[in-house]
Amino acid sequence: MTTSKTAAVGKKAYGATALLALAVLFIGVTILITFLLRGARVDLTESKLYSIAPGTQRILQSLQEPINLYFFFSQEASSQSPPIRAYAQRVRELLEEMAQRSKGKLRLTVIDPKPFSDEEDRATDFGLQSVPLGNRGEALYFGLAGTNSTDGHETIGFFQPDKEEFLEYDVASLIYKLDHPKRPTIGLMSSLPVDASFDQMSGQMRPGWASVEQLRELFNVQTLASDVTSIAPDINALMLVHPRNLSPQTQYAIDQFVMRGGKLIAFMDPQAENDPQAAQMAQMGGAMGNRSSTLGPLLDAWGVSYDPGEVLGDRELGLTVSLQQGQPPSQHIAIIGFTRDSMNHQDVVTSALDSINVMTAGVLKKKDGATIDFEPLIQSSTNAELLPSARLAFLPDSQSLLDGFKPTGEHYAIAARIHGKLKSAFPNGAPPAADAKSDSATPAAPKDPPLKESAGDADLILVADTDLLADPLWIRNQSLFGQRVAIAWANNGDFLSNAVDNLAGSSDLISIRGRQSFFRPFTKVDELRRHADDRLRATEKQLDQELRDTEQKLSQLEAGRANQSEMVLSPEQEAELTRFQQERARIRKELREVRRSLDIEIERLGTQLKIINIALVPALIALGAILLAIMRRRKLRAGRAAAHTG
Repeated sequence: MTTSKTAAVGKKAYGATALLALAVLFIGVTILITFLLRGARVDLTESKLYSIAPGTQRILQSLQEPINLYFFFSQEASSQSPPIRAYAQRVRELLEEMAQRSKGKLRLTVIDPKPFSDEEDRATDFGLQSVPLGNRGEALYFGLAGTNSTDGHETIGFFQPDKEEFLEYDVASLIYKLDHPKRPTIGLMSSLPVDASFDQMSGQMRPGWASVEQLRELFNVQTLASDVTSIAPDINALMLVHPRNLSPQTQYAIDQFVMRGGKLIAFMDPQAENDPQAAQMAQMGGAMGNRSSTLGPLLDAWGVSYDPGEVLGDRELGLTVSLQQGQPPSQHIAIIGFTRDSMNHQDVVTSALDSINVMTAGVLKKKDGATIDFEPLIQSSTNAELLPSARLAFLPDSQSLLDGFKPTGEHYAIAARIHGKLKSAFPNGAPPAADAKSDSATPAAPKDPPLKESAGDADLILVADTDLLADPLWIRNQSLFGQRVAIAWANNGDFLSNAVDNLAGSSDLISIRGRQSFFRPFTKVDELRRHADDRLRATEKQLDQELRDTEQKLSQLEAGRANQSEMVLSPEQEAELTRFQQERARIRKELREVRRSLDIEIERLGTQLKIINIALVPALIALGAILLAIMRRRKLRAGRAAAHTG
């Protein structure tokens, strides 16, 4: 008896010791996993919302100095706006993820700038913008400021929810600019008077184009001659405007710049309306000078098709203008105003633009068999056609362009991004250079060995119009106290700034594409609402008409009684009045039921989802646990039976 009690006590002690050991082991394993897998995450979202792009990762890993980020968000002012708070949480999680992957180079501080506090003054000093929110107009701060070790700073004034797809790009761009505080260098080669110059015809100074002046405020712009034979490697991006009659040596320099990984934005034109040199030749000789420009063999080698003899005509987007003084305005299908629907919303260059105006623009296409990625940035409507540029040389009336107009139903690209491996237009090396002392030609002696293909994936932006850069298509000049003030009425200048800013950054920054929005629509609910709306709209319309007719008859009866108050309605009229009143009540009730039925299927779907989430899923988990327990009990019984038999 004593032995059995001792054995029982020993079993209890052994069991307690085993439980204690298991508890200690569990705590130890938890601490070990927390230490070893610190920061490990699994992103199970459909579009990888919580995973940073490889380009962002490379930017963070290559940070050369510590960068301080200050995230300002007003908690109290946003208390009545759940969507804003949800988006703020998304922004904060992205910033924390970036800080965690920067190996300590990115230091994040979250600040709640309460009213009349030092934090609010700090947000204002950084230049952040507050937005009034709520009934009392409380100031909401929702922005980001960053500083580096050289007192440089960059800001995102306010995180706009409608630009959520480019959140990662905007933050990564801010970090990149702080890590590279030196302004990028842009090489500008133009055959048009984009800068201020002397006009020989008028004898006065010709002002520069506002788009290029704006560019010089943002970047270090170096003007290049149109006959250069080499392009310096310190140029971050090359900008060509109306590249006309370029020599083979200059074409080779551009080609090799791109092959080495240089970024290029080129503005070509089948008929540049703002070319004073061609206009001067026309006035002097009576014949219209050549107004077209192209990169010729370079485009062909890079897989892009562009015909300088074709001009785009768009019947839907053509602007209404007056070509000559005294003529009534009429639509000009070759002067096109592209709207927001014409822009590529997935590209950071055009995602936030609303309107861009062009004049006698050309068309860009991807060549058959080309292996490049051809991404249109600005496209025409389907009510468009290609016109011979000769028809616009002497055009007295814009209505004549509609003669024989037949839309093709195709979207035409006038601006496109080119990405991928490119072949050189000079596979045999540098072209021969003409010797000034003899008629013989000698090969040029390049400093670097020629490249037959791009070293990596090239990044180009091509635009088939130069007039969009000129002032008349996007700004109005006004005089204010003797000063020339430019007021923008289109986004042409913004397009140029966005494109150059995007190309002047690193290849890692360019590779960061727009993400799917954090705010996911209830597509099933929207579909149910559309079906119910289509099914019940006819009934609702009929009841609305019956209600209007009934109320009109009631008004007539009541008006008759009001105007003749001494008269007493006959029993038949009283009965008719009562019937119409009852009919109005019935129709209103049916109308309420019809409108109420629009939400029945949505509520049914909500009920089903609640049942699945609240009852079905836990029931399945419980059933799985029961089955697992039964299987384990059967195994234990089988093991005991085998041991007993043995």
